Amino acid sequence: MKQILNNLHKLAKDKHIENKKYFDKLKKKPPKNLDYVMQDLHDAEFKKTDCLQCANCCKTTGPLFTLADIERISKSFRQKPQQFIDQYLRIDEDKDYVLKSVPCTFLDNENYCMIYDVRPKACREFPHTDRKKFYQISDLTLKNVAICPAAYNIVEEMKKKLPL
Repeated sequence: MKQILNNLHKLAKDKHIENKKYFDKLKKKPPKNLDYVMQDLHDAEFKKTDCLQCANCCKTTGPLFTLADIERISKSFRQKPQQFIDQYLRIDEDKDYVLKSVPCTFLDNENYCMIYDVRPKACREFPHTDRKKFYQISDLTLKNVAICPAAYNIVEEMKKKLPL
């Protein structure tokens, strides 16, 4: 897995222009079956991907925390939401709540999430490759292929399955 992660950033960088052009075309005329194809590609990739072997998303980026996330997580800690915010979060340049630091505070030494059952929505949905109207998140996907080997593989398969 280390080998893949070491190469992933370079691979994603090498494919960036190609992927950007692909997603620009996709946005202009998304195929009618896009959501079905993406769901199939996502499911197939995650049958063979063990996120615990990687956890690069948790090590390199932090999720956005919605107010609902903050309520849910702080409740599980038996804290008031403001206590949770003060202890773990900051407000970023987009006025969103994010972690004070990465790697994620809640990632343990074996890549397990210590708040898995109450984790933020952004974590539950990452890498967003099975999202409805997938073409609407192409900018996010372009970032995620450099972070997540599964997202990289899914996009590569997508270009084969849906040539534009």
